[in-house]
Amino acid sequence: MPTTSPFLSLPGRVAIVTGGTRGIGRAIAEVLLAAGCEVEVCGRSAPETVPEAGGRAARFTPCDIRDAAQARAFVAAVAERNGGLHIVVNNAGGSPQAEAATASPRFSEAIVALNLLAPLHVAQAANAIMAQQAEGGSIINIASISGERPSPGTAIYGAAKAGLLNLTSSLAQEWGPRVRVNAIVVGLIKTETAEATYGSRAAQEAIAASLPLRRMGTGRDVAGAVIFLASPLAAYVSGAQIVVDGGGERPPFLELVAAHQPPV
Repeated sequence: MPTTSPFLSLPGRVAIVTGGTRGIGRAIAEVLLAAGCEVEVCGRSAPETVPEAGGRAARFTPCDIRDAAQARAFVAAVAERNGGLHIVVNNAGGSPQAEAATASPRFSEAIVALNLLAPLHVAQAANAIMAQQAEGGSIINIASISGERPSPGTAIYGAAKAGLLNLTSSLAQEWGPRVRVNAIVVGLIKTETAEATYGSRAAQEAIAASLPLRRMGTGRDVAGAVIFLASPLAAYVSGAQIVVDGGGERPPFLELVAAHQPPV
């Protein structure tokens, strides 16, 4: 990824990116670094390399944010080390495929914990710090299009992401005026695990061709929305949902209609 010409400059801002060692989270961390932020990332296991940009690197801390005590301790340590906290990106999340009819209680609870409760734990800890700062802060929740449409095969994940969207608007109401809380609704994004998610290269090309912008998104596309929401340009934006999906998936019924049109 390019290490110069960030979207915007945010020098001196202190940022946390959960799950910031790979995929979308890593791209977000790199763009924040390039914008001049001090960036701290966390995950359950140490990465081979940490995000870097512009000759600077993120700091990694092992942390399971599903555990409220660990989340609070991590956020507090970041603020103490850096003299404050200005940006939090709740990016950690995800789910393997699992049929809702047979998903175990343990599995369901783990998915909800990671995708809904963990962002709440981190946000609560961040708000306690940001609300005391004259400049306040910005909390950005990475949501998913799965929270806005049916999500067969990942129904529990979709439900948790739907909850995250509601949580975003509710926290924005409760925590203003010092703390802004927004969500990014992410569409089909190509990361290093694209094959496991979307199938073969041919399948990915077909998916890309079906989107209005004729390509799948990248982590940098999501990072652009993050930088905007974290910046003074979004000073009056709170409780919002910014959709980053290249124009959206084409409704499948249109293909069925076209396939069954009588010949002219």
